[in-house]
Amino acid sequence: MGLDIKIPIGLMFSILGLILLILGLVTSGDTEMYEPSLGYNINLLSGGVMLAFGAFMLFTSRLFKKKKREE
Repeated sequence: MGLDIKIPIGLMFSILGLILLILGLVTSGDTEMYEPSLGYNINLLSGGVMLAFGAFMLFTSRLFKKKKREE
């Protein structure tokens, strides 16, 4: 079976991270919304981290496939 679990995990984190990142960018001027999180734009920060993790998972999956083909 050739299913690599990193692909759906990477896609899920990438899509959710992108949604949070866009939400953080759109609401970046609303200081009242981010007052409970000590003024940090938590949507932007967590979206960036999730997007980076998803991209890392997709990259490692692609790297593993490429390495497997060479063998």
